[in-house]
This record gives sequence, C-alpha cells and structure tokens, in this order.
Amino acid sequence: MAMRSSITIVGASLAGIRAAETLRRDGFDGRVTLIGDELHEPYDRPPLSKQYLAGEWDDSRLALVDAGRLATLNIDLRLGVRATSLDVASRTLHTADGTSEIVDGLLIATGATPRNLAGGAGMDGVFTLRTLDESRALRSRLAAGARVVVVGAGFIGAEVAATARGLGLDVTLIEPLAAPLARVLGTKIGSVMAEVHREHGVDVQLGVGVDALIGTDRVEGVRLSNGKSVAADVVVVGIGVIPNDQWLVGSGLTIDNGVVCDATTLAGPGITAAGDVARWYNPLFDETARVEHWDHAVEMGAHAARRLLVADEDATPFAPVPFFWSDQYDRKIQLAGRARHDDQIEIVTGSLEERRFAAIFGRNNKIVAVLGMNRPRHVMQYRQLIAAGTSWDDALAFGQSAS
Repeated sequence: MAMRSSITIVGASLAGIRAAETLRRDGFDGRVTLIGDELHEPYDRPPLSKQYLAGEWDDSRLALVDAGRLATLNIDLRLGVRATSLDVASRTLHTADGTSEIVDGLLIATGATPRNLAGGAGMDGVFTLRTLDESRALRSRLAAGARVVVVGAGFIGAEVAATARGLGLDVTLIEPLAAPLARVLGTKIGSVMAEVHREHGVDVQLGVGVDALIGTDRVEGVRLSNGKSVAADVVVVGIGVIPNDQWLVGSGLTIDNGVVCDATTLAGPGITAAGDVARWYNPLFDETARVEHWDHAVEMGAHAARRLLVADEDATPFAPVPFFWSDQYDRKIQLAGRARHDDQIEIVTGSLEERRFAAIFGRNNKIVAVLGMNRPRHVMQYRQLIAAGTSWDDALAFGQSAS
C-alpha cells in the first residue's frame, strides 16, 4: 500500500463520496477531506429530472449517505468551498475561502457544468438542470398551465420533457439533429425516441436549432433557426456539459476536455480523477474519453480512491463497460458500452414498432454496445459479452440461440 497520511477529495459529488467510502472500507485510517462547492451534503442527481422534479420525492430521499453513516466515515467535510487552483509541483491546493494547503493524495471529482444558450444565464424562466437548487427552482415554475420548451433531446432534456408532460403541461422538445441522440444511436433508433414523446403529446421539432431567446428580463419564447417562434413560460436547456477543469489550467496536470488520466485513473504523482471531469484511457474500447453516467461515477470514484493507495507497479487499469439508464413515461431505456452512429446495428430481440427491443452495436468485428427499451435482462446479458470482448459474429449467434 502507498504510504499516505491524508487524502483530499475535491468534489462532494457521487464520485467523491463513493471515493471517501471506499477509502474507509479498504482500511485507510488517515485524514480524509471532502471539499464541495455546494452547501448541500452529497446528493443523488438522476431524480432531479424525474421524481424530484415531479414533486414525488422530497429532499430527504436524495441523500447519498445518511447522517449516521456520514459520521462513521470520519471525514472532514467542507461544504460551500470552491477549489480555485492547484500547483502540482508544490502540491498546494487553493480554495475560494482563502485557504492554501499542502495535499498528500488528491482525488479530483469536480464534475461538469451545463452549457447554456446565449443570453440564457440570468434570464428569468431559463433553466439548466444540474444541481438540487436548479431542480427546486424549476419545480416551482412547472405550475399548471406553464408552457415548457426543452432545448436538446438528449437524456436530460428527454427526461425533463417526459416529467413535464406527466404534470399535464404543454411541452415542445427542440433538437437540431435529425433524431434524438443520432450521433450515438443513429437516426433509425433515435427516431424511435422521438416517436415515444410524440405519442405522449410532446411537440417534437427535429433538425432545427434555437437562434435566440425571446424576452427581456423574463423569457417569453424561443426563435428557431427556421424563422418560426415558440412561446414559452419556461425554457429548459439540455445541450451538454463542460467539465469543471478550468481551475486546473496551469496546475501542471494535462487538461484537454477534462483532466487527462492514464488507464489507471492517475493524472499526476499522487493525483487521480473520477467522474464527469475525468478523461482516461479505457483499454477495453481502446479510447480516451469522458463518461457522464451515474454508474460510471460510482465505479470510477472507487477505483480512483484505491489507485491512491497502491504503488505504481501494483496499479490496474480501469476498464469498465459504461452503463446508463433513463426512465421516460413507461419506457426504461438502458445503454451499456460505447455506441456510435456509424456502428453496425442489429435488433436482436423485439421490434422498434412495439417500443420494446434490444439492439447491439458492432465495430471492428466486436460488440461494443447494447441499447434496450424495456429489455433489462437482454441488456445485462449483452453487457457481459461486451466486457468479455466478444466478436460481432459470436454476439449475433448468441442472440439467435437466446431467441
């Protein structure tokens, strides 16, 4: 075990709290400091666009660790504190409260920030959705009769649209691509996502972007790239995120669309990264990428914590099959692996027409991903095949034998 007297985790996120739990579970008895820029104790984000936004859950159900468990971890929890810079050479971490400290082991889990539309920041009625405070404010605005425009039909945007429709609101979903998630799933499967929303009364407008927000202090609608306008009382922007790595520019770490790590999650001497902010090499897919999923944050947070406790020669690569799920209406959508629109795609069970199917994705004669809509068992089966590096032909043969 690497000899460390203390470990500092920057980011009181899912990845950050799971890292702290892992350190204690694995027997680390040194000082653990967990620094977070929000005032809330670590909480779960997926419900912010679903159960919490719909008013079905209260704040207490979002806690990632209850008060009793948090106390037993014996961590120095510093909330409402933002890290401002790091100097790797001197191992000095600076925070916005004026504190500077020398760190021994350091784990970076500062997550990401949603992109906004030009002019959206500060305009009343325009929301991004990442934090508890944002979800709470948006929930208060989804009053009866509110007209909602969601910009971006990715998973967050689609979930917000589904939640708003569940509340009986008029919803317009705007997506500049030819189909939701077309860059990942391809147009054919992406179009199924659009049809699910249309079947539930959402006005889905594809292949069109937003040129401008309409309104002065308060949003009144959006002006589309085709010249049309859509009235709105609330606009929710779901057009991707930017990793929170700006504070590390000039630190001595490599910053390139996230904190760049090796295959073991090491970013620098005694420094690891995890979650949305981390860009690492995954040998299973032979790629360097960031992954913005709940399950990934849990697994990477634990791996990055353990990496700080082992010598270089004992370190192992972090090579997961990323997994993600989204609940929209009565459909459970699950994606495992790393899909691309130009992959080979095969429906292995069910059909697109019945909105209940599993599709596998192949690249370089290997299965690389599986997408399921209300097919959880098949997703888990094919996820195992992906982890095993199964050939495309063998994956197809598995589907035939299982059908």
